[in-house]
Amino acid sequence: MTPERTEYIQKQYQNSNEWKEVKHLSDEIFKFLKESKTIEKIKQVNKPGTSSGVIQSVFTPKLEELGFSSEKQNLFRDYELFLRPDFYKKIGTDTGVIIEVERGKTNINNMDFLDFWKCHICSGVNYLFLFVPIVLLQNQKHIEKWEKNKTGQRPYFTTNKHIEPFFQDENYTNVRGVVLFGY
Repeated sequence: MTPERTEYIQKQYQNSNEWKEVKHLSDEIFKFLKESKTIEKIKQVNKPGTSSGVIQSVFTPKLEELGFSSEKQNLFRDYELFLRPDFYKKIGTDTGVIIEVERGKTNINNMDFLDFWKCHICSGVNYLFLFVPIVLLQNQKHIEKWEKNKTGQRPYFTTNKHIEPFFQDENYTNVRGVVLFGY
Protein backbone atom coordinates (compact mmCIF):
# COMPACT_ATOMS: atom_id res chain seq x y z
CA MET A 1 0.00 0.00 0.00
CA THR A 2 1.30 3.46 -0.87
CA PRO A 3 1.82 5.71 2.19
CA GLU A 4 -0.34 8.80 2.48
CA ARG A 5 -0.06 12.09 4.35
CA THR A 6 -2.44 14.90 5.25
CA GLU A 7 -1.29 18.12 6.91
CA TYR A 8 -3.48 20.37 9.03
CA ILE A 9 -2.23 23.77 10.17
CA GLN A 10 -3.97 26.76 11.71
CA LYS A 11 -3.93 29.74 9.33
CA GLN A 12 -1.93 32.03 11.59
CA TYR A 13 0.95 29.51 11.72
CA GLN A 14 1.13 28.60 8.01
CA ASN A 15 4.12 30.89 7.37
CA SER A 16 5.78 30.62 10.77
CA ASN A 17 9.33 29.38 11.30
CA GLU A 18 8.09 26.68 13.66
CA TRP A 19 5.75 25.30 10.98
CA LYS A 20 8.61 25.37 8.46
CA GLU A 21 10.65 23.19 10.82
CA VAL A 22 7.68 20.88 11.51
CA LYS A 23 6.98 20.67 7.77
CA HIS A 24 10.63 19.81 7.06
CA LEU A 25 10.44 16.95 9.58
CA SER A 26 7.17 15.80 8.03
CA ASP A 27 8.76 15.82 4.56
CA GLU A 28 11.75 13.78 5.76
CA ILE A 29 9.51 11.22 7.45
CA PHE A 30 7.24 10.98 4.43
CA LYS A 31 10.23 10.40 2.12
CA PHE A 32 11.29 7.57 4.44
CA LEU A 33 7.78 6.07 4.44
CA LYS A 34 7.70 6.05 0.62
CA GLU A 35 11.00 4.16 0.30
CA SER A 36 10.40 0.67 -1.09
CA LYS A 37 12.35 -0.97 1.76
CA THR A 38 10.20 0.84 4.35
CA ILE A 39 6.99 -0.14 2.55
CA GLU A 40 8.20 -3.76 2.52
CA LYS A 41 9.06 -3.72 6.25
CA ILE A 42 5.64 -2.30 7.10
CA LYS A 43 3.96 -4.88 4.89
CA GLN A 44 5.85 -7.66 6.71
CA VAL A 45 4.78 -6.54 10.20
CA ASN A 46 1.36 -4.96 9.61
CA LYS A 47 -0.62 -8.16 10.09
CA PRO A 48 -3.50 -9.25 12.31
CA GLY A 49 -2.47 -9.36 15.95
CA THR A 50 0.47 -7.00 15.51
CA SER A 51 0.79 -4.28 18.14
CA SER A 52 1.46 -0.64 17.37
CA GLY A 53 4.83 -1.12 19.07
CA VAL A 54 5.93 -3.50 16.33
CA ILE A 55 4.87 -0.98 13.68
CA GLN A 56 6.63 1.76 15.66
CA SER A 57 9.90 -0.21 15.57
CA VAL A 58 9.99 0.26 11.78
CA PHE A 59 9.99 4.05 12.23
CA THR A 60 12.22 4.31 15.32
CA PRO A 61 15.66 4.49 13.64
CA LYS A 62 14.57 7.28 11.27
CA LEU A 63 12.81 9.25 14.00
CA GLU A 64 15.84 9.03 16.28
CA GLU A 65 18.05 10.12 13.36
CA LEU A 66 15.82 13.21 13.06
CA GLY A 67 16.30 14.01 16.76
CA PHE A 68 13.13 12.55 18.27
CA SER A 69 13.40 10.89 21.66
CA SER A 70 11.35 7.81 22.46
CA GLU A 71 8.88 7.61 25.37
CA LYS A 72 9.83 11.06 26.70
CA GLN A 73 8.84 11.38 30.35
CA ASN A 74 7.67 14.40 32.36
CA LEU A 75 5.85 16.11 29.48
CA PHE A 76 2.56 15.70 31.38
CA ARG A 77 3.87 16.54 34.85
CA ASP A 78 1.17 19.22 35.29
CA TYR A 79 -1.41 16.42 35.51
CA GLU A 80 -1.79 13.36 37.69
CA LEU A 81 -1.74 11.16 34.62
CA PHE A 82 0.80 8.58 33.60
CA LEU A 83 1.12 9.64 29.97
CA ARG A 84 4.00 9.82 27.57
CA PRO A 85 4.17 10.08 23.81
CA ASP A 86 5.71 7.48 21.55
CA PHE A 87 8.22 10.16 20.43
CA TYR A 88 8.96 13.82 21.17
CA LYS A 89 11.09 16.59 19.67
CA LYS A 90 11.49 20.18 20.80
CA ILE A 91 10.91 22.82 18.11
CA GLY A 92 12.33 26.30 18.61
CA THR A 93 12.25 27.62 22.15
CA ASP A 94 8.65 27.11 23.21
CA THR A 95 6.98 24.28 21.31
CA GLY A 96 7.47 20.74 20.12
CA VAL A 97 6.08 17.76 18.28
CA ILE A 98 4.80 14.51 19.71
CA ILE A 99 4.41 11.39 17.62
CA GLU A 100 1.87 8.67 18.22
CA VAL A 101 1.78 5.38 16.30
CA GLU A 102 -1.53 3.53 16.20
CA ARG A 103 -2.78 0.33 14.66
CA GLY A 104 -5.83 -1.67 15.75
CA LYS A 105 -7.38 0.75 18.23
CA THR A 106 -7.08 3.90 16.11
CA ASN A 107 -10.81 4.43 15.71
CA ILE A 108 -12.29 1.44 17.55
CA ASN A 109 -11.11 2.86 20.89
CA ASN A 110 -10.86 6.49 19.71
CA MET A 111 -7.09 6.54 20.13
CA ASP A 112 -6.94 9.24 17.45
CA PHE A 113 -8.95 11.54 19.74
CA LEU A 114 -6.84 10.53 22.75
CA ASP A 115 -3.66 11.39 20.84
CA PHE A 116 -5.07 14.80 19.85
CA TRP A 117 -6.09 15.39 23.49
CA LYS A 118 -2.60 14.42 24.69
CA CYS A 119 -1.12 17.04 22.38
CA HIS A 120 -3.71 19.55 23.60
CA ILE A 121 -2.84 19.16 27.29
CA CYS A 122 0.92 18.74 26.87
CA SER A 123 2.73 21.92 27.87
CA GLY A 124 5.41 22.91 25.41
CA VAL A 125 3.90 20.90 22.55
CA ASN A 126 1.62 22.21 19.83
CA TYR A 127 2.14 19.71 17.00
CA LEU A 128 1.12 16.09 16.54
CA PHE A 129 2.36 13.54 14.02
CA LEU A 130 -0.07 10.64 13.99
CA PHE A 131 0.66 7.34 12.19
CA VAL A 132 -2.36 5.17 11.40
CA PRO A 133 -3.10 2.26 9.04
CA ILE A 134 -4.69 3.10 5.71
CA VAL A 135 -6.66 -0.14 5.93
CA LEU A 136 -7.05 -2.21 9.09
CA LEU A 137 -6.97 -5.97 8.65
CA GLN A 138 -7.55 -7.50 12.09
CA ASN A 139 -8.25 -11.13 11.20
CA GLN A 140 -8.58 -13.59 8.32
CA LYS A 141 -12.19 -12.52 7.68
CA HIS A 142 -11.05 -8.89 7.22
CA ILE A 143 -8.28 -10.02 4.87
CA GLU A 144 -10.67 -12.07 2.74
CA LYS A 145 -13.19 -9.22 2.61
CA TRP A 146 -10.45 -6.79 1.55
CA GLU A 147 -9.08 -9.14 -1.11
CA LYS A 148 -12.57 -9.81 -2.48
CA ASN A 149 -14.06 -6.32 -2.74
CA LYS A 150 -11.62 -3.86 -1.10
CA THR A 151 -13.97 -3.06 1.77
CA GLY A 152 -13.02 -2.80 5.40
CA GLN A 153 -12.04 -0.42 8.15
CA ARG A 154 -10.09 2.58 6.89
CA PRO A 155 -8.53 4.33 9.89
CA TYR A 156 -6.66 6.87 7.78
CA PHE A 157 -9.88 8.06 6.12
CA THR A 158 -11.84 8.06 9.41
CA THR A 159 -9.10 9.86 11.34
CA ASN A 160 -8.97 12.57 8.67
CA LYS A 161 -12.70 13.09 9.22
CA HIS A 162 -12.10 13.34 12.99
CA ILE A 163 -9.16 15.79 12.78
CA GLU A 164 -10.38 18.11 10.03
CA PRO A 165 -13.03 19.97 12.10
CA PHE A 166 -10.36 21.03 14.63
CA PHE A 167 -8.76 23.10 11.87
CA GLN A 168 -11.79 25.17 11.01
CA ASP A 169 -11.30 28.68 12.45
CA GLU A 170 -14.12 28.43 14.96
CA ASN A 171 -12.78 25.15 16.40
CA TYR A 172 -9.10 25.99 16.96
CA THR A 173 -7.38 24.59 20.02
CA ASN A 174 -3.77 25.03 21.12
CA VAL A 175 -2.86 22.18 18.75
CA ARG A 176 -1.48 24.32 15.94
CA GLY A 177 -0.88 21.51 13.49
CA VAL A 178 -1.35 17.81 12.88
CA VAL A 179 0.32 15.67 10.26
CA LEU A 180 -1.50 12.43 9.64
CA PHE A 181 0.57 9.64 8.08
CA GLY A 182 -1.14 6.60 6.59
CA TYR A 183 0.88 3.42 6.33
